Amino acid sequence: MFDLLTYHSADPAFKEPYGAVPTGTAVRFSLRPDRAGGFSRGVLLARFEFRDNETVEVPLLWEDTELGRDVFSGTLDTGDYVGLVWYSFRLERLDGRCSQSQEYQLTVYDGSETVPAWFGRGLTYQIFPDRFRRSKLPDPKGMVGGRSVHKHWEEEPDYLPDPKGEIRNRDFFGGDFQGIIEKLPYLKSLGVETLYFNPIFEGAENHRYGTADYERIDPMLGTNEDFTALCEKAHSLGIRILLDGVFNHTGFVSKYFNGDGFYPEPGAAQSQDSPYYPWFHFTHWPDKYDSWWGIYSLPAVNESHPDYLNYMIQDEASIVRRWLRAGADGWRLDVADELPDAFIAALHKAVREEKPDAVVIGEVWEDGTTKIAYDVRRRHLLGRHLDGLMNYPFRNALVAWLLGGDARRFMEAMERLRENYPPFAFYSAMNFLGTHDTPRIITLLGVGSDCQAQPKAWRAGYRMTAEEYARGAALLKAGATILYAFPGSPTLYYGDEAGLEGFEDPFNRRTFPWGNEDLDLIDHFRALGEARGQWNALRQGDLHWLAAEGPLLAFTRTWEEETVLAAANLGNRMATVTVEGREILLPPMSSKLLRL
Repeated sequence: MFDLLTYHSADPAFKEPYGAVPTGTAVRFSLRPDRAGGFSRGVLLARFEFRDNETVEVPLLWEDTELGRDVFSGTLDTGDYVGLVWYSFRLERLDGRCSQSQEYQLTVYDGSETVPAWFGRGLTYQIFPDRFRRSKLPDPKGMVGGRSVHKHWEEEPDYLPDPKGEIRNRDFFGGDFQGIIEKLPYLKSLGVETLYFNPIFEGAENHRYGTADYERIDPMLGTNEDFTALCEKAHSLGIRILLDGVFNHTGFVSKYFNGDGFYPEPGAAQSQDSPYYPWFHFTHWPDKYDSWWGIYSLPAVNESHPDYLNYMIQDEASIVRRWLRAGADGWRLDVADELPDAFIAALHKAVREEKPDAVVIGEVWEDGTTKIAYDVRRRHLLGRHLDGLMNYPFRNALVAWLLGGDARRFMEAMERLRENYPPFAFYSAMNFLGTHDTPRIITLLGVGSDCQAQPKAWRAGYRMTAEEYARGAALLKAGATILYAFPGSPTLYYGDEAGLEGFEDPFNRRTFPWGNEDLDLIDHFRALGEARGQWNALRQGDLHWLAAEGPLLAFTRTWEEETVLAAANLGNRMATVTVEGREILLPPMSSKLLRL
């Protein structure tokens, strides 16, 4: 009964305005059932989840008849509510019989704050700091963690467990800030407008997600002053800096927990009188404690403890504030769905107070409006929490299409996000094909995803055949065209533009192949970056789908008088896309980005 001719949530003939709405919006709903159904009226049932599931009934009164269909309409006033509204419909007949619809989602967000638009407009480049470029071979003597350093930049990262059976991630290559500074012109040539760094603070492991000292840049990268110098040089080129904020846990090796006694002052594992002891939850002090996903080297913190909040967020010299003052332009929150909403809201407030145009981006792997973590529906995208999310739904849907799926599924997945997300979140999403947590995209596209059953030693030594590489590169070019044209910030994981290959961690964290880059791929990414930087339609334009069927995907972005076509044909036959009266030919396995 409730087919798309009766109700279609994305069609303004049935729901106005479209998609998520700010608080206080009056939303008009219309039903158009077949007149032969004999319905006398409709009812909207709106369940306000964040108001203890209070349900409001709104009558939908008969208004007209159009093309053999009755029209029943009514208006829901959202008032001062912020949260999700789950709504359904009931159509009633004079004889008392009725038909009930499914539940639909309406996101009501706090629209009282203006979200900085810069992040979603330009290209972001993700750097895993230890592996991008080193200016010299470092000496690890005296550094935290008992590190080793690979003498040769091209060596394979360590992946075998130590004699105790642990993979310790203590092998470093020595990438540093000076190396990044020297390559800023290269990054600028790619069109980069934001550099997103994986953690840069002192930490025992090469990934630095087990923070040892939030107040200090890891000495292998440089000094605190070197960080500010990097920011200043990047800013002079129009490039902003986004830092990775790891606030759910610290390192076992850290001045806070101090599990190995490296730091001279007692940490939580040495003394219950330590100022950091209340940050952690011990079930048996000092050897049993809460940790991230049960990994002992990443002891979890109590983000709600006042001392922790002051240290990280509230104090004038807090970590979040001080690094913005030092030159950063925003924070990406690691495992954001494992941070309390109140913590994120406080952090967001502090960020805006310190630097009004700074942004807060969250790591969430699902639809951010419906995410439930620890049995709580999260407020990530309801305003004054997160400005945007890492867009794993985009990545998953795009990769599925590139690997042979139906383009319609990609379109449908993106339309669900566009309808559920507030506009600020849809246009400030961090879109990508690969990150430090996924296999290298060229390997995934060229080899496929059926190699995880192979031994790790096989995956470590495997290099793509010429045929696999050619296929991966062709698909990567098509995927990158869609990535760079889509709303949200296209995000490039270091080395993907150069053809860097590898399976999962640590093989997706190999060093940048300076001197052995795929120059053809780099040229493709440079052209895309130039278009993204210069064409306003790609930076902020409306999205309109032209084709999404099988191997063919095409859409336009329009801003004022400018329209840009993005299209890709992954099939083995010529395809045609018609736009503004023009027929655009797409040869097999090709893509185009064209300003019309």
